Amino acid sequence: MKKKNFASILDAALLEPETTMKQLEELCENAKKYGYAAVGVMPSRVKTAVELLRGSNVKVLVAVGFPFGMTTPSVKAHEAAEAIDNGASEVDMVINIGKMKDGDYTAVLEDMKAVVETTKAKGDIVVKAILETGYLTDDEIVKACQLAEEAGMDYVKTSTGFGEGYATVPILELMRKSVSPKVGIKASGKVRTYEKALDFTNVGCTRLGCSAKSAIAIVQGGMD
Repeated sequence: MKKKNFASILDAALLEPETTMKQLEELCENAKKYGYAAVGVMPSRVKTAVELLRGSNVKVLVAVGFPFGMTTPSVKAHEAAEAIDNGASEVDMVINIGKMKDGDYTAVLEDMKAVVETTKAKGDIVVKAILETGYLTDDEIVKACQLAEEAGMDYVKTSTGFGEGYATVPILELMRKSVSPKVGIKASGKVRTYEKALDFTNVGCTRLGCSAKSAIAIVQGGMD
């Protein structure tokens, strides 16, 4: 059976605080070479990533409320808006995990809505809700997915990769069942191999979040 090329659904990110310009340049070169979906960066690196990717179809993804999700809705909305003004075309937002654990679903919904409404007012921006499923029960995962769809999120995403938990087939299956087909599913957190990428796409993931190093491993694993 011919192997699959997952490059076009990879969001390859450099979100560590010690990330250097050299590392970002290398990631963007590989993104252009292999045709990744997006390069993920922190807000202060958005302008640079846009310049490095100019002339390609690779999008710049910005991490908002990262990695804990505990800033206020207005701060998250401003962070997203500024990044879009600087050239980002995708936003991955960490939900308010503490409020989710409290059962304060109104606050969680309003938090997500603030970012969705601000970003969509600026154009055709893809917005993803990072649930940090490692901190949530199955019932909370289901509810968080439902709230994300209600808020207008384009995707629900497992995790930041910096907290507890990571993408697994059972969690992704649960997420897929908890939203309608119009909402995409993104696996993130220990998505490191071609085999994992295959497993996750087989249960309905249409985006895969990974590190710059893992992106190479996934792409090369799919080469005949």
